[in-house]
Amino acid sequence: MNYSKNEIMQYIKEEDVKFIRLAFCDVYGNQKNISVMPDELPRVFEYGEAIDASAISGFGGDVHSDLFLRPDLSTITVLPWRPEHGRVVRMFCDIYYQDGKPFECDTRNILKNAVKTAQNNGYSFTFGSELEFYLFKSDEDGNATKTPYDNAGYMDIAPEDKGENVRREICLTLERMGIRPESSHHEEGPGQNEIDFRYSDPLTAADNAVTFRGVVKTIAARNGLYADFSPKPLIGKAGNGFHINISAKSDGRKDLLPFVISGILDKIKDMTVFLNPVQESYERLGKCKAPRYISWSPENRSHLIRVPAAADEYRRLELRSPDPLANPYLAFALIIYAGLDGLLKNSMPPVPADINLYTAGCDILNGLDTLPASLREAAQAAAASEFIAYHLPETVISAYLNLPG
Repeated sequence: MNYSKNEIMQYIKEEDVKFIRLAFCDVYGNQKNISVMPDELPRVFEYGEAIDASAISGFGGDVHSDLFLRPDLSTITVLPWRPEHGRVVRMFCDIYYQDGKPFECDTRNILKNAVKTAQNNGYSFTFGSELEFYLFKSDEDGNATKTPYDNAGYMDIAPEDKGENVRREICLTLERMGIRPESSHHEEGPGQNEIDFRYSDPLTAADNAVTFRGVVKTIAARNGLYADFSPKPLIGKAGNGFHINISAKSDGRKDLLPFVISGILDKIKDMTVFLNPVQESYERLGKCKAPRYISWSPENRSHLIRVPAAADEYRRLELRSPDPLANPYLAFALIIYAGLDGLLKNSMPPVPADINLYTAGCDILNGLDTLPASLREAAQAAAASEFIAYHLPETVISAYLNLPG
């Protein structure tokens, strides 16, 4: 909902808000924030809040390091785990130089530009997120261990599933923040959980994904646990995926999914380093229902892209390769640009491969292209990509090409 500055100030006074967290993300999608008191808000609204960008990952060096946060008033929400009296609220911010020019490494703004580009071409996209995470026990000092919270399996129930009360608390907290979880359940791995979201516009979906990771970690810690979103927390067990559900609409065309699928399949190698940004990501791919091959199929979960059984407005595609360490703003922006490329070129995808790729023979698998097998290989694909160079600033690309591994 869009609020005016006066409405925000009135809300803060009436609701006894004492701290306002101005939130943003570094280039890798890690949430940061700085807190201000209510009396400082008029200044922040007028001039922005200065930050030292040299201390933020991927934001550059010490030269011209002063940047300014300008809050997006539509994103204000209470942090329910903070005190009722002397409340704390949060607003996501856009990042600017002092002269008012948008900061090129602000990935939230990169997503905004992708949305505008799609709209200018007559298309709109919506996204729904499915994020998986492990719950591990903490030791006496509150440090994370690798001991799973339970040994339950896929969609098990209590008492085997010990995470159901934690998931309940997470979902209720998100609901109080205006975010609507669609479903939640225990996943395949011991201590592994999944919570899915209703689809929404790209910017809201990305904001919600960032919020979700913070809420899960906070609620887990309050329960004496550690939430792990890394791609492969336990060797030999299921990895954590960030399955992204995508829909596209246009006033003048129907059944856009084939063209979007074609665009994503064509550009997936180029953008994999941004969807799978650590070496551990590549230990997940190709194992335990995580895709390895560049293919698609109706319903079949062994493929990179599947089209779940659904009708009319619920028809969508699911991209299964990303993991939860991906920056959702960058991921959604690149998916929009790739899908738009397929739409504008009217390119059709290959014939769907309705086979189980985990049991298929070499005669079939040898005919399929594969995702990059390592972080280095993914970085090389991005470095050689005209698609990436055209749509992302050089500074963002450089930040990902220089990742360790």
